[in-house]
Amino acid sequence: MQPDSVELSFLSIFAFITFFIFLIVSKYSNKQDNGILLDDDFLKPQAFHNEAISRSGGIASLISLFLFFGIYYLLFSNILYDYIFLCTSLFLVGYLDDLKIEIRPNIRLILMVIFLTIFIIFLPININNIDLIFLNLWLDNKIFSIFFILLCFLFIVNGANLIDGFNGLLTINLIIINTVLLFINLNNNEIEFSFFLTGQVVILISFLLFNFPKAKIFLGDGGAYLFGSLVALNAIITNNLNPQVSSFFFCILLFYLFFEVFFSFIRKVYQRKSPVVPDKQHMHMLSFIKISEKFGVNKGNYINSILINSIFSILVLPSTYFAENSLICKYWFFSLILVYTFLYIRLYRLTKNQIDI
Repeated sequence: MQPDSVELSFLSIFAFITFFIFLIVSKYSNKQDNGILLDDDFLKPQAFHNEAISRSGGIASLISLFLFFGIYYLLFSNILYDYIFLCTSLFLVGYLDDLKIEIRPNIRLILMVIFLTIFIIFLPININNIDLIFLNLWLDNKIFSIFFILLCFLFIVNGANLIDGFNGLLTINLIIINTVLLFINLNNNEIEFSFFLTGQVVILISFLLFNFPKAKIFLGDGGAYLFGSLVALNAIITNNLNPQVSSFFFCILLFYLFFEVFFSFIRKVYQRKSPVVPDKQHMHMLSFIKISEKFGVNKGNYINSILINSIFSILVLPSTYFAENSLICKYWFFSLILVYTFLYIRLYRLTKNQIDI
């Protein structure tokens, strides 16, 4: 996009409007009847705040996103049905919890599976250019393809919700991921999709201004599911649009969101816990224990986010230089598994006497 392009002008206007959407929502969301959106449950495992904060970031993000859909249609005469259906349905599944409507974790998972399966089958969505020959062959089977794509979405969406416990942790991670995807698409002249990615980054930055370092609003489950589903679809579309980029590069880029869920599932099964019930033994929670010992709980909240995303950037961003080299990307991905496992075991040993089992 040229500096004086129509697209850039619209993005500037959109950024201005989005900021005020978050400002208005942040200001008035605490005044709702009965404080229905206020997160005042300080005893749940994923709670790291000591005052009631509105979980209205998701609804402000959805409003901003639909405004952007309108701008996108004006510029490109294209209605993004896939994104509209996906983000709306997944947002609603999470938003039920934000409204304090009690839904058991397994029921919520079933709802996600139903919506995602409909999305995958009827829109439809496919993953091309997998760097594993046997997997490409299996993806020719429609049933396996649906199941594989469903798992991809479930891991990323639940990963987004899982790490959304500290100010800026999820949001900064998503900004990094979407910025890298934007760089890839711009570099290959995918201007239309790059414009859409830029809009998402604008929304995330606007939210971050009200969530970091001190939180005025939270994304809530609705917002986490919304952006988790968006970044998963962003990665799939970028993979399909840029076949020269190794599919393992996208595995590297989404590693933290994906592997946090995968590792947690294996760990809980080993510990004979329910995989769908939250606990306090995730990587970001263990690191928070050590950081809060030095900086205190309030500073530790956002410093933990900075530290984790800094480590994420150091481990992941160098892979952009060899994104088109499948072999190196494969080795890099499996190296990340070893690094994560080592860091987790180290943190667990340091904090096991402080963990609320």
